[in-house]
Amino acid sequence: MKETAVVILNFNGRKLLETYLPSVVKHSHQAEVIIIDNASTDESILYLNEFYPTLQIVSLDKNLGYAGGYNHGLKFLNNKNFLLLNSDVEVTENWLGPILEFHQSHENVGCIQPKILDWNDKSKFEYAGAAGGFMDKDLFAFCRGRMLSELEVDSGQYDEPLEVFWASGASLFISSAVFNDIGGFDEDFFAHMEEIDLCWRLQNKGYTNYCVPQSSVYHLGGGTLSQQNSHKTYLNFRNNLFIITKNFGGVLFFKIFYRMLLDGIAAWRFLFRGEVANFIAVAKAHFMYYWHLPALLKKRKKCLPKEKMEIKGFVNKSLIYSFFILKIKKYSDFIKQ
Repeated sequence: MKETAVVILNFNGRKLLETYLPSVVKHSHQAEVIIIDNASTDESILYLNEFYPTLQIVSLDKNLGYAGGYNHGLKFLNNKNFLLLNSDVEVTENWLGPILEFHQSHENVGCIQPKILDWNDKSKFEYAGAAGGFMDKDLFAFCRGRMLSELEVDSGQYDEPLEVFWASGASLFISSAVFNDIGGFDEDFFAHMEEIDLCWRLQNKGYTNYCVPQSSVYHLGGGTLSQQNSHKTYLNFRNNLFIITKNFGGVLFFKIFYRMLLDGIAAWRFLFRGEVANFIAVAKAHFMYYWHLPALLKKRKKCLPKEKMEIKGFVNKSLIYSFFILKIKKYSDFIKQ
């Protein structure tokens, strides 16, 4: 058994496995490649058994989402380190080397992500992580290389390793010891943004998260929420409120009130564009937030540190104001304003 496992969570992803798994198997000789299957009903398992009969498959009884799928699937593995990889990621030659070397040479490492580029346009950063995740003063997530929906061209401008607020769940390295210490992902999230919650909890416990751009991958996934993605809209708005309630150490009432006000503006914007399903999704997200609030407040007591921690990757500027009013569309311009 190798120390590191590249672990791919699969749910009805045969076509994705056909496209992206070959590069993972070819370029991951430093690690085992393991599939956790979230009770797929397509021919994923048949495909794996036929074309990759030596790969280990952990089969779950039902679809537990991203958070639950990894939490339960990783319990069956004894590797020292995990690289959690989306099934729609193409990796590059020696992509693991820089991450493993960085982890070995640094202490108190929480998560590490590589540079994540867009599979559809490999000259640009990708929405879900780019060159590392950050948080603005209103607790909106953004990235080095991605401001809201604006993607920058990668010209090597963000190639230095950097401490970040959060690392992308599309390609996330974490040791099994740290994963178990923090209690894994919060399964109430099901999917979307659970890695931001994980990384914030890691920081609250004294760990540091990093982006190591000397490693790079290409991710198919995108950040556009369409009318057909109303469930994703629901999860994103709901989970944002979950994250803030659990982890924000300041006066919670005013932060949540302001955030819900901005959510309301976004909801009406959906409605005016004719996206009724997304409008309803935001309303549902707020309702379910109130439903979960008692449990979230209990979690908050466990998540907040006893002593004030320095949170890395927090930027005390307004992303929304800078983007829409000042027309700042690049991370480097946002940081230095």
